[in-house]
Amino acid sequence: MAQQRKLGLTSDKRKALIRNQVTSLLWHGRIETSLARAKEVRRMAEKLVTLAVREHDQTVNASKEYHNEKGQIVKIDVVNDAASKLHARRLMMAYLYDVKELRKEDESRTEYRERTKDIKHPVVEKLFREYGPKYRKRNEEKNAAGGYTRIYKLGPRRGDASERVLIEMV
Repeated sequence: MAQQRKLGLTSDKRKALIRNQVTSLLWHGRIETSLARAKEVRRMAEKLVTLAVREHDQTVNASKEYHNEKGQIVKIDVVNDAASKLHARRLMMAYLYDVKELRKEDESRTEYRERTKDIKHPVVEKLFREYGPKYRKRNEEKNAAGGYTRIYKLGPRRGDASERVLIEMV
């Protein structure tokens, strides 16, 4: 098993910090942090993106029957996650924090509610809908896997001279 950096924190604080930074990286696409933290964030972010790349298109078609308000039986066709994608989704939901979708400036409250009513876990959905297809295509073009993040060094931080870096999704 790979050795983990301690970052000068107790294990519960360290795990919460890494989870928070991984969530922010996946949601915003880039974050600024210290070099040691960025290397830990990269480890977890790469694993989660790899899960999304592998499972984003694993779905099954199913038909459901239910009673509407008039008591009639209605049949609808739905697209559900396959067992492996459901497992990946639950692993992601267990690790990542929930981030609320922000309301756009020109958007009314009802428009915002209508746009976000189907999305319960926006970060997980972003992984499956954006990062999964994007990086699958990139992997096929380059005939390689991994390397979804990039770290730029920004120089020493004022105060304690710790190395500042910008970590971003490629």
